[in-house]
Amino acid sequence: MPRPSTIAIDGPAASGKSTIGELLADRLGYLYLDTGAMYRAVTWAALEEGIDIEDEQAVTERVRGLRIDITTPIVDDGRQYSVSVDGAHVTSQLKYPELDRCVSTVSAYAGVRQALTEQQRRIARQGSVVMVGRDIGTVVIPEADLKIYLDDSPEVRARRRYLEILDRGEEADYESILHDMRRRDSIDSHRQVAPLRAAEDAARVDTDNLSIVEVLRVVEELVDGWVPDMPRDTGA
Repeated sequence: MPRPSTIAIDGPAASGKSTIGELLADRLGYLYLDTGAMYRAVTWAALEEGIDIEDEQAVTERVRGLRIDITTPIVDDGRQYSVSVDGAHVTSQLKYPELDRCVSTVSAYAGVRQALTEQQRRIARQGSVVMVGRDIGTVVIPEADLKIYLDDSPEVRARRRYLEILDRGEEADYESILHDMRRRDSIDSHRQVAPLRAAEDAARVDTDNLSIVEVLRVVEELVDGWVPDMPRDTGA
């Protein structure tokens, strides 16, 4: 049976899209690309160099000179991929809580999105890719063969992120994470450039009461049921 060559998975922060995208890509033997890692890398670079995150022009000028590479993991520590910025490996530094508070501001800048979107489209044209983000099906590759939108409540997503931080042996405060999550949702959904939303022809999956295994099963069924050049069910 034919398979979709390009699969776009969108959703808000901590909706599980990265985990599902990686698992699906592994099952299919496809390239896995979490575009959020690119925006986090830009944010990390700006903070590292002391650039004011609120200075759109400065951040945009910096991203145009950055080389961001995402590859299969170079360290066997459970990471989904390895990220380098101008040759420096920064994967372990992209999960800092400070980045959570700043990345939505950076990703709302038109120049930043344009620069990174061009790179993402070039990768998508190679085919056999599962691409994960917030505007993949609406902006980056609206021609994707299969579009999926994962969603659940801010409370569930904040709890998920809280446990992730604790698992890394770091301190975390659930209420602060929930506050930041709601703030990120508002910024992502109301930004003028590529706001977070489901593509009209995306299959929506509410993950509130589903385990990772159950969500993966639903997504795999969507892949298996895909028919080339035919309208797809956009219901939940």
